[in-house]
Amino acid sequence: MSLNARRTGWVYVTALSWRVLAHRFSFLVFLLFSVGILFGGHMQPRMVEQVRVKVVDGVAPVLDLLSRPLVLVNQVVTRVQTYRALVEENDRLKAENTDLRQWQNTAFALQNENRELRKLLRYKTEPSLSYVSARVIADTGGAFARSLIVTAGKVDGVREGMAAMTGDGLVGRIVEAGEWTSRVMMINDINSRIPVVLTGAGDHAILSGDNSSVPKLLYLPQDADVKEGMRVMTSGHGGIFPPNVPVGVIAGVHHGEVEVAPFASLGRISQVRLIDFNLAAGAVNPMAEKIVKTPN
Repeated sequence: MSLNARRTGWVYVTALSWRVLAHRFSFLVFLLFSVGILFGGHMQPRMVEQVRVKVVDGVAPVLDLLSRPLVLVNQVVTRVQTYRALVEENDRLKAENTDLRQWQNTAFALQNENRELRKLLRYKTEPSLSYVSARVIADTGGAFARSLIVTAGKVDGVREGMAAMTGDGLVGRIVEAGEWTSRVMMINDINSRIPVVLTGAGDHAILSGDNSSVPKLLYLPQDADVKEGMRVMTSGHGGIFPPNVPVGVIAGVHHGEVEVAPFASLGRISQVRLIDFNLAAGAVNPMAEKIVKTPN
């Protein structure tokens, strides 16, 4: 064996031996180093703190430099995802716009047809609705256990019997009208009684409040086919509310009582619209001209 080969083998064996020793004693070295840091931090906390601050200051630029590519990658990924979301939303909006144009054309055609048929039949249109919007300022108790105080009164054209509604459905009706404020008795008040009808089945009943969140149906026909999810609308009987004002849906039947979940969230009402349906059962409203008129 040549001299160079012997030297190479000796160097390889020596390096391997040092590597084995490093692997074998590295854990012990690091353990001793950690114990030393702990004792040093306990004995000289100020010095250790200064060393830690200097180490962090020295490493921070390196960490910042290493993090910049990651930040750039995250920005690129975010922009790509945003672009894809915008493309998908744009496609969806284009499809919805196309559908809305078709429905608009259909509505215009039906409106013209309805106008022509009314002319042929000499149909008498219903009087336009009058309404005023008001803000709820109090939720009161007492004689009216479920009632609201709203910021509209007689000077605004409000009168007793007007319906109080939100965008979702019927809330109640005006029972007291002052000069500047009015009281709304809600549909779940124990004194509230509203004639209603079940859509689809056509069964009539009385919606009765009981101060709970779900008023009950009274005087339903014995053969009424009541199903959960059926819509409850005003029937128009009594002359206070017109027919087909949305009230709620059948929530279920418990202990023989049919419960109705109102469309309007009765516990979170901040604004209401007081509507005058100009029905014969209501009192004459001398301020009707001041209330906003909706077109026929």
